[in-house]
Amino acid sequence: MPAIKAVLFDLDDTLWPIVPVIERAENILFDWLSAHVPAVADRFSIESLRARRRELMAADPVYQLDLRRLRHAGLTEAFLSAGEDVALVDQAMEVFSKARNQVTPFGDVLPALERLRERVTLGSVSNGVADLEAIGMAHYFQVSVAAHRVGRAKPDAAIFHAACEAIGVAPQEAVYVGDDPLLDVQGAQQAGLRGIWINRAELVPKRVLPADICPDAVCSTFIELEQWIYQRIIEV
Repeated sequence: MPAIKAVLFDLDDTLWPIVPVIERAENILFDWLSAHVPAVADRFSIESLRARRRELMAADPVYQLDLRRLRHAGLTEAFLSAGEDVALVDQAMEVFSKARNQVTPFGDVLPALERLRERVTLGSVSNGVADLEAIGMAHYFQVSVAAHRVGRAKPDAAIFHAACEAIGVAPQEAVYVGDDPLLDVQGAQQAGLRGIWINRAELVPKRVLPADICPDAVCSTFIELEQWIYQRIIEV
């Protein structure tokens, strides 16, 4: 196998746990709705808004590529239904986005990224809408590719190839690291990259590795990940 020249990362549930972040952000948003558009808060709940987003996503594949657009569409429907001013939807989205980008990386992530970026080019590939600039982690990554920007989502090979092209490496020279066996591991492997499964003991809900997916490596920590990568990169 070619030596590794680039390591690409998934974001949510790979660099930080996402479930508590989303739960907190949705609670903060709902408090804002209660204070500023009470008719929406009276008519809808966090769960009913979530259920409607699932319906919208199932009905229109475009929302699978842009989760921000999906949430905006769901809120717009709710505002219209409640007779509230849809001009306030953008403010609601800002409230949610600010809270959604207040993440706490797993304890081993930042030290590992700091060491890795001295040895190999780093990038990110995500189906989500995390803002690495707002989070304060953009400086670790030479390239950050998001589904809503390229119009393709994991496990589509095109999104992995877009990141490789932006960095200037062949897929065979890149590794993708993620928590989802299908989207991250199998998707990366089918695109010609090596796929590493991060299976953290503290991750809730737990992922299960399907019998037909065989990661190039399984790591429970970024320390293990570093050791695997250092054995396979070009020394600089």
